[in-house]
Amino acid sequence: MTSKREQLEQWTTVVADTGDLDRIAELRPHDATTNPSLLLAAARDERYRHLLDEARELAREMGHGDDLAWCCDAFACVAGQAVLEHIPGLVSTEVDARLSFDPVATVEKARRLMALYRELGVDNDRVLIKTAATWEGIQAARVLEEEGIHCNLTLVFSVEQALAAAEAGATLISPFVGRIRDWHVKQGLEINHIDQDPGVTSVRRIFQLLKARGLETIVMGASFRNAAEIEALAGCDRLTISPALLDELGQDPGELERRLDAAAVEPDSDWQPVNEAAFRWSLNENPMACDLLSDGIRRFAADQRALEQLLTEEEIAA
Repeated sequence: MTSKREQLEQWTTVVADTGDLDRIAELRPHDATTNPSLLLAAARDERYRHLLDEARELAREMGHGDDLAWCCDAFACVAGQAVLEHIPGLVSTEVDARLSFDPVATVEKARRLMALYRELGVDNDRVLIKTAATWEGIQAARVLEEEGIHCNLTLVFSVEQALAAAEAGATLISPFVGRIRDWHVKQGLEINHIDQDPGVTSVRRIFQLLKARGLETIVMGASFRNAAEIEALAGCDRLTISPALLDELGQDPGELERRLDAAAVEPDSDWQPVNEAAFRWSLNENPMACDLLSDGIRRFAADQRALEQLLTEEEIAA
């Protein structure tokens, strides 16, 4: 009997949601995602402290060895390169969350990250630049995709975010599951069956709408609290999963049912693109999406500042 993970991989590309290189090598996912939180954890791990030295050297080679922002970007790329040594697919590298409302600065930062990756000899097509799915982040992605820089729009909590990102040509979007569930549970929602999980139903709806409209953007469910949420999205294009849940799925010999199938979605040609006014109004009318998008940006920004502080302390100690 094959495991649930093996069954899942028949229909869905499995992505590791971790910055732990040893676990990535062990789990052998197709892709991997990083974010400021995961990079901060890696920077604090003695096993990966050598990556900080490599990042400083890379920044120096680019003529910016004394620039903290360049060192942080170099660390993200050095870590991404290390991840790519263990996977056959893509790695996502996130733009500084503090730029989430500045499309020009986001584009410039993304170009810098790609320049660092090129310096490391990494193929452009193996990197996804990750930015929050604000209106500004989506417009930055539109520009970057036109330049051949592939993007992952993250912190997606609403249909309008997903549609706007896909209409802008984003290579991939990351609609979250667990954070949506957590928000609703805090509001008093009781979930008695997985099909009542609002995070699961959100990703299902996004998947169906994008496929019905013929939008080619990859849907990658993210932020899972339990294996049942993953199983309920079997057949989604991609799912980014923590090592603990990948282990659980890999050890479960039960039968897994496919729940999503793009080929079974009826096409819909009668739709209008999401404009800026509709996008902003939809967030205003959706307290869950508004709260979680803002909270996610704040959390990633805080971890980015913590990473900068760590790099500063390491430089002083050296």
